[in-house]
Amino acid sequence: MHLSDFQDGLAAALQPSPDNAVPTPAWLTALLAQPGFAVYRNTVLAACIDTLQANYPTVCSLVGADWFRAAAGVFAHAHPPADGRLMDYGAGFAGFLQGFGPAAALPYLPAVAQLDRCWTESHLAADAPALDATWLGSQPPGTLAQQHLRPHPAARWAWCDDHPAYALWQRHRDQWPMDADLLWTGDGGLLTRPDSAVVWCALPHAGIAFMDACAQGLPLEAAATEALVAEPATDIAALLMLLLDAGALTEAAADAAAPAPCSKETR
Repeated sequence: MHLSDFQDGLAAALQPSPDNAVPTPAWLTALLAQPGFAVYRNTVLAACIDTLQANYPTVCSLVGADWFRAAAGVFAHAHPPADGRLMDYGAGFAGFLQGFGPAAALPYLPAVAQLDRCWTESHLAADAPALDATWLGSQPPGTLAQQHLRPHPAARWAWCDDHPAYALWQRHRDQWPMDADLLWTGDGGLLTRPDSAVVWCALPHAGIAFMDACAQGLPLEAAATEALVAEPATDIAALLMLLLDAGALTEAAADAAAPAPCSKETR
């Protein structure tokens, strides 16, 4: 037996939900029969649950640790990690919550989970220089409309039509009180990391459309048009300044892949 065969078999057996469709070799069957092996498998499951709780702190805060850990256990059994580095684990958790029966009474929860995921993606994204207001002032007026900007690699943006997901998320992240003045309307948020720490701010629907357009490679004039279609009364100059101040934009590079927005699952 090759060492790699042993390692692959042991790793598969330690998964929270091992694939029983794959024939188990005799040596692994004997190992699985050992009473102590369940301890190791349970340790892996506990690590997955702990990681999900760390990666989705706002969701955990909203539902409580017991509810969250029970849901995380169901997710971990169905979606074991594919990488030993668990910092990125749980990418599909928001989608899982959409179909998770006990979460049906909390319809805003998947959108809040997606914002937690946005934070993780922003934290792990590549570094890049972010444009600021000085860039805008240095552009010749006649060429500005055709400039191509791209979202910063760490920029993530999300919109929820029916629930104030960003407001709920922000109040928990910033430890603000859950006052009765929270308007129960759809909203959006922007997360990015122009320096060493992830930062966030509210983003109007026009800003979501603008960032989507930039991610698609459209020039500024076309991106502004998309923003105005989303919200006709938008002040484009003020919106562009908001994005530049947040460090959400960078200059387009021919070989750079734009980050995918987090907005698609939560609309």
